[in-house]
Amino acid sequence: MKTANRIGAYLIKGCLAIVMGIMGLWAFGAIIYSNLPAQWMRTACAVLFLVIAMVLFCRIKPFYKAVLAYGILWCIVLAWWLWIPASNTRTWQPDVAVLPSALIEGNKVTVSNIRNCDYRSTSDFTVSYYDKTFDLQKLEGADLFICFWGPKLIAHTIMSFSFEDGQHLCISIETRKEFGEDYSAIKGFFKQFELIYIVADERDLIRLRTNFRQEDVYLYRLTADKKLVREVLLDYLKSIDQLNRQPEWYNALTQNCTTAIRGHTAPYAHGKMNWKFIVNGHLDTLLYERKAIDTSMPFETIKSLSRINDRALSPGDSNDFSNRIRIGLPDPREQQKFSEQR
Repeated sequence: MKTANRIGAYLIKGCLAIVMGIMGLWAFGAIIYSNLPAQWMRTACAVLFLVIAMVLFCRIKPFYKAVLAYGILWCIVLAWWLWIPASNTRTWQPDVAVLPSALIEGNKVTVSNIRNCDYRSTSDFTVSYYDKTFDLQKLEGADLFICFWGPKLIAHTIMSFSFEDGQHLCISIETRKEFGEDYSAIKGFFKQFELIYIVADERDLIRLRTNFRQEDVYLYRLTADKKLVREVLLDYLKSIDQLNRQPEWYNALTQNCTTAIRGHTAPYAHGKMNWKFIVNGHLDTLLYERKAIDTSMPFETIKSLSRINDRALSPGDSNDFSNRIRIGLPDPREQQKFSEQR
């Protein structure tokens, strides 16, 4: 019995050590990437945290008291980190310098500052904006772009709302980078980037990825009904307006391009949380399983037909870009219309 108790105690201590180690790594990163004004200060404070933690476990007995003291120390770092405010007044890169906004008046939605970049390369472009009014009564459906920029386990997701008159309102949830700043997956966990909803032409957001960044881009037409799509779009627009008043931080785990989409759809679609929202390179398989996209063919066939790179290269910067990339796409909405007509 004593041996079993001793083994149990070691297991508990081992599990606690792993948890506290993960907590310590997070706290170290939070201090290194904090808002302290100088790099030497951030480094010194991060090292000091580790030194204090080591002293606590070396000097305080019994073990549970050391764990309690360490927990208090970690909570102090957490409280400080949570206090760091986001801002809308930094020196932004030109493609994210202007925030969009929306005015909702009944069935009419006027979106201001819709981005329309003219790209010559990924770093050479001219930024312009325009305002446009959309009729919610003509809202037809929603589409999802999945863009693979590197590892196939992770992708960037973009929602696009389609209207009966051929208009598309494309919204990409991204990091709002400062001038001279580059994206870092590690920094994305530590309040290094503000959150931005880029509202733009598909000819801007999608062509940038297919024609200039050479990403693999897939376009899936969603089966959601018009009422659901309307609620999701309005929820998007509320968040877009709120960011003008109250900036928020991007977070690579909890507030990214895909978890934010789920945040907008979950109150209306009632879909359960799934690990594929985190490892979002597999998100299209989840959509297929939930019949949120066309399921009339095997998934691999649907995925192959949904890759739009070749079609995106053909129209170039043509005003017909959105229609051209949809030619030949599996479209469950068209199939539904055909069934209703019959």
